[in-house]
This record gives sequence, C-alpha cells and structure tokens, in this order.
Amino acid sequence: MWRISGRSITTRIRFLTPLLVVVTAACGATTIGGGGEERQTPAHASSQSATATTATTEVSGGPASPTPTPVPTGSEPANCPNGKLIPAVDIPAVHADPVVIPEAKIGGTTVPAVTIPGVDIPAQRVPAQCTEIAPAPGGCLGAASIPPVSIPAVEIPPVEIPGVDAGGIKLDPVRADGKRAEARHAEGVSTPEVCQVEPKEGGIVSFVIRPFIIRPFVIRPFVIRPFIIRPNACNDRNECVPAVEVPAVEVPAVEVPAVEIPAAELKSYEVGKSEILKGDDSIAFTLRADVLFDFDEAVIKPAAASELRRIAREIGEKAKAGAPIAVDGHTDAKGDDSYNQSLSERRAQAVVEWLAGEGGLARSRLKARGYGETKPVEPNTRSDGSDDPAGRARNRRVVVSTVT
Repeated sequence: MWRISGRSITTRIRFLTPLLVVVTAACGATTIGGGGEERQTPAHASSQSATATTATTEVSGGPASPTPTPVPTGSEPANCPNGKLIPAVDIPAVHADPVVIPEAKIGGTTVPAVTIPGVDIPAQRVPAQCTEIAPAPGGCLGAASIPPVSIPAVEIPPVEIPGVDAGGIKLDPVRADGKRAEARHAEGVSTPEVCQVEPKEGGIVSFVIRPFIIRPFVIRPFVIRPFIIRPNACNDRNECVPAVEVPAVEVPAVEVPAVEIPAAELKSYEVGKSEILKGDDSIAFTLRADVLFDFDEAVIKPAAASELRRIAREIGEKAKAGAPIAVDGHTDAKGDDSYNQSLSERRAQAVVEWLAGEGGLARSRLKARGYGETKPVEPNTRSDGSDDPAGRARNRRVVVSTVT
C-alpha cells in the first residue's frame, strides 16, 4: 500500500489569449493628368522508470534548433541617400535554466537523478532597410519603393517530467508540447515614375500624382509553453518523492511597424516663354536644346545667355539655401543610342559650367546628368511611323531643377 502525502498541491492554470495579427493595407490614388511615361520598375522526452541503479540521467527533448534567421546580403544600411532608414528590430534571446531532480531511494530501489534540459533560443534580428525614391529628371516624380520584410519563425521545444514506479509509489509522466510561432512576411510595394507632358500646341500641362504607398505592419504573436508539475508522493513507509515543477517559457510578440512613402504631386502650369514646372517643394526650368546649342553641338550659344541668367537669378531667389541643382540633358531618338547619351551628358555639363561660371551658382551644388533619348516628352514619330520633327524638337532639351 502507498499513500499520498498530506501536503497540499496547488494547481496553477494560466489562460492564454491568442494575439490577433491585423494587417492593414492601403491602396494609392491613381495617376491623374498628363499621362507621362511610366516604368514598372522535436523528439519526445523519454520517461524514466525506477531501476536498481544509481546513474544520473538526462531527459531528452532539449532546445530544438530554431528556424534559421534570414541573413541579409551585404551590410545593413546606416543611412539612405534616396529615402529613409527603416530601423532594425532586435529580438532578444530567451533562456530557461535546466531543472534537476535529485536521486531518491524508495523501498530499496534507487530512483536516479534526472536533469530536464533548459531552453536557449538565440537572439534574432530583422535587419535595417531603406525606402527609395529614385532620382528623376525635372518634370518627373521618381519611382518609389519599400522593400519586403520578414520576421523569422521561433520554436519552444517540448518538455517532460519522467514518471516514477518504485517502492509503492507510482506517478505518471507529465508533458507539455512544444510551441511554435510561424514566420511573418510583408511584400514589398512600389509605384512607378510619372512625368508631366506638355501639349503640342501649348496650353495647360496637367498635374500628375505619385500615389502614397504603404507596407503594412507585421506581427509575430507571442508563444508560451505552460509550466508543468509532477506532485510529491509518499509510500506507507513515509518514503517520499518531492514535487517537481518546470516553469513556463514565453517568447514575446514581435512587431515591425508599418512603413509609408507619402504621395507627391507636380502641379499643373501653363506653357509660356519660361516653361517653368513647379511642384510643392521643387521648381524646374525646361530649355529647348535648339535655343541653347547649334545642331549636334554642346557649346552654349551667346543668344541663350539672357535665358540662362534669368534661370540662375530665379534659382538664387526661390531655391532652398544650399539645395542641390540637377541639370538633365535629353535628346531625340534620331541617331545612335550611345552617341545620343554622350551628347546629352556633354550638353548638361555645358549648362553646369555656364551656371557656375556666368550665373553665379556654386559649382558644388550643380550636378549634370544625361538621359539620351530614354525620356521623351513627345513621340519622335507620327502614328503612321513617319518622322515628327516637332516632337523631336521638344525632346531635345535641358531641364534645370532644384528644391524650393
């Protein structure tokens, strides 16, 4: 015969409330207006029965190997030249000490000591990232993008307190299953470059909008392996096996906040002599190449000086102090692609040299870029495939833009 000790056993119950994952997505407005070019850019623990031995044993079912954390390629960004930094999210390590059950002698039988393994879950990290707004020529809003993100999975291994069957004491094993939180992922989002297009016959250039984009927040819910307890028990000779408790193990929830790139707009304007494109925080001046240069040349005409001087003066009055000034060269589609690229670069550089030398603008603020024939504002040919000299003339241009 055997009996349970009169000492009371308090049973604790923990209630777990599942964490709901809410993913909010937002859709952007459609582009309105000019119709400019766009580019889509684990093993069960073994029960320990009483045996006539004094060896110390260890219950299997220790920490399972966690799902590998995705390793970012290259180093994480410290700053983002064309966007904003998305901070990293560090996920701390989780540790629980092992539980040692001492040896006991019951009815002449030795119940060996048992070590129930602890838990060690390594720290994880969601690396830092960058949003990006691609550089674009004057009169255009660059493509915007937010990269995808993932929170890796995590797993708490199962655990078992072995049973006892010796000297009139019989206790069943007590077990808690392992718990796992699956990986969570949010896809990247992007929106293409949009550009204003001037009407052939003059008039109003419609406004364009690059819609806002948002990558929704991502949550990996918390997981908990509940505590387990094997009660104490004594036989009729007052030989006892003490109570054993393995504490609960909890991995906290992880959240990666939502990331948004606001909408941007280029306002409508009326085509006139100056051909000025104004945005909320930018200004751009479009100059016909035929006004600035002779055919197939990259030397500023003397007759262009007055218009360049006026542009330099307006930039001096309206631009934000020290703001960079982009000078973008464009050609039509006639001729070799590589030659047109080179010509657009040389013409942009010629305007930079003039604005620095004659226009009084700091050379350090000026940057020349060439786009060749890749960004036309008009078709170079008519619908029937024949040459369109007027369209090509509008494509041959230099755009000077800055921040106001």
